[in-house]
Amino acid sequence: MKSTVKEVMTTRVVWVKKGASFREMARALRENRVSAFPVLDEEGKVIGVVSEADMLTKEALGDERDGLPGMVNDLLHHKDLQKARGITAGDLMTAPPVTVGLEDTVQHAARLMYTHKVKRLPVVDANGHLAGILSRADVLAVFDRPDEDIRREVHAEVLFDQVLGDPNRLSVAVKDGVVTLAGTPETEAIGHEIVDQTRHIQGVVAVRDRLSYPPRKDPDYDPCVMFPSD
Repeated sequence: MKSTVKEVMTTRVVWVKKGASFREMARALRENRVSAFPVLDEEGKVIGVVSEADMLTKEALGDERDGLPGMVNDLLHHKDLQKARGITAGDLMTAPPVTVGLEDTVQHAARLMYTHKVKRLPVVDANGHLAGILSRADVLAVFDRPDEDIRREVHAEVLFDQVLGDPNRLSVAVKDGVVTLAGTPETEAIGHEIVDQTRHIQGVVAVRDRLSYPPRKDPDYDPCVMFPSD
């Protein structure tokens, strides 16, 4: 069973309107100890995200950009220079925002975070309204699952589905989220499918494949033919 975003997200969210001033945002970051927050329009829809990095651009470039040599100035990204001149959330925000839906899986959210190199994602409902925030810590919380719960799910959702005969011919051991599979599956293909499905069980950190695979059959071998024909 895969956890959805709504099961692990944080519902208390610090957000700002598009017209929020730089000073307001700096104060909100400090007082709430967050690294970024969503920017909402008048309807409560997420239209962007302002991060510490966005605001740091003003501190790093704001006073010096006019005095930089032309070549160095040209090397600075145009958007960074625009943000350095910004004074409101609308000026500084990254848009369009990368968001996730309430029913999206945590695995999908993790991929978005990795791909877009972001630390948190605004969670939106079907109409684009802010519903929560998802942090890296929230995503990693799915690995804080009891080993026995993982073992039971591997038995119930993987072995009983894949093993054609007695599922007890295979054993499952779990320690600190690492699953060790042992025994002899009916076929090599079934064994590999069991390992693959186990990797996708929520909370599984790694899978140790200790299965004893049946020997492969030579497709050209015919036990009825003892000698080659003349």
